[in-house]
Amino acid sequence: MSSPVRVRFAPSPTGYLHVGGARTALYNYLFAKNKGGEFIIRIEDTDLARSTDESLQMVLEDLSWLKLNWSEGPDEKKTTNDMGPLGPYRQSQRLDIYKKVADELIQKEKAYYCFMTDEEITLQRDKLKAQGKIPHVESPYEKMPPSEALAKVNAGEKAVVRFKTRQLKKDYIFTDLIRGEVKFPSDMVGDFVLLRTGGMPVYNFCCAVDDHLMKMTHVLRAEEHLPNTLRQLMIYEAMGWQAPQFGHLSLILDEDRQKLSKRKGATSCHEFKLEGYLPAALLNFVALLGWSAADGKEIMTIEEMTERFDLSRAHQAGAVFDAVKLKWMNAQHLRALPHGDLWRELQPFFKSEELEFHDVSDKWIDKSAAALKTSFETLLEGAAVYKTLSDKHFLIAPEADEILAWPSTKAVVEKWKNLVTEHSGEEMSETDFAGMQKAIQESCKVKGKELFQALRVAIIGKPHGTELKILVPLMTKKSLIYRAEKVLAK
Repeated sequence: MSSPVRVRFAPSPTGYLHVGGARTALYNYLFAKNKGGEFIIRIEDTDLARSTDESLQMVLEDLSWLKLNWSEGPDEKKTTNDMGPLGPYRQSQRLDIYKKVADELIQKEKAYYCFMTDEEITLQRDKLKAQGKIPHVESPYEKMPPSEALAKVNAGEKAVVRFKTRQLKKDYIFTDLIRGEVKFPSDMVGDFVLLRTGGMPVYNFCCAVDDHLMKMTHVLRAEEHLPNTLRQLMIYEAMGWQAPQFGHLSLILDEDRQKLSKRKGATSCHEFKLEGYLPAALLNFVALLGWSAADGKEIMTIEEMTERFDLSRAHQAGAVFDAVKLKWMNAQHLRALPHGDLWRELQPFFKSEELEFHDVSDKWIDKSAAALKTSFETLLEGAAVYKTLSDKHFLIAPEADEILAWPSTKAVVEKWKNLVTEHSGEEMSETDFAGMQKAIQESCKVKGKELFQALRVAIIGKPHGTELKILVPLMTKKSLIYRAEKVLAK
């Protein structure tokens, strides 16, 4: 009977979650859920100079916002706590574990203490390069008995622990879940470091140790980690451990077909959150950067993606991050939301814009969402559209000056104000507004922009924006009169 699927996402806490990391997390999550397995978070924070608790909190908050819930790993609410039986889940808290494995490899004569200085290593590499050889480290300490080396360490001499590779002389072959058969000759690497002089492990060592001890069955990670697999397979073999199955995901590229970087605009999940993207839309979009559903479906919920997820559908070629398509996809998810849910999603953006809609009814919320949701593609844009309905934020924009200077504008606005005042109800329909527009045209003998832009300035304070036939039925008689009077005063 095969082991239950266990996969992990292992971010470094050095800032907000990048969309590339979000995709890796998502693929692991979808794979685990599709197989009825477990999704684990492990924090790779051995780079003490760059890793911070603040960044860890940021990464966990981003994952929670995306609703990629993990069954084991650090507790989001109190990151000093762990959830799960195989912790600690922060590598900086597992140093004793790495030391124990390194000691075992030394005793097995698979690794050794190396006392070479940086200067000695540089001189040796320069010499090998000059001879046309691969500049791998060839340490004179490789064959030193472990007891003698340990005595030097105990006497205070500084040493790294290196893994022995020169005796391996073979090809390491594995089947990548996305790329098929991959072959690495062992002489691609020299004797590589496991532990630095201060006892801090290097990436490949702690990664292999943790994946084994945390019982990972599959490792799905970015293509850039493919070369690391050789060193990790060597460690697995030396310890007599079974390696997990590896799958290396294609790169995400920018519009210039270069690897997507933070220098090319918004690429962190936090930035997309602030811009008003829905987590469901962002997940849907990044899922399609390197994978496609067998039925060709594009707009999907997380449940639909989970049901369809199959690594055989993952692409080897890099995928271009198309910001225009992301915005379009966000609009599709926004418009599919029940109106009450859309209203709730808008609230933080209303708050940041100091917008208040305390006295509106559920009927008005439904009516406004139905009328306005096709006018915006993000929640931030949605708040800007709703802002036009707020008298508190009504301003006559500088671009309205030209329209205000037209000889016909005052007559149009006065006629509009009178018609609104005479209107029997507190609100008006699209049909009512169309009738008033026609009456103004006939009374003031205007048409085209002299009619439409003058009315737009009277209602929203600027000559361009959301269609008036959509906005006016959402506004009260009192509000429309107040705005007309401000324009007339100007």
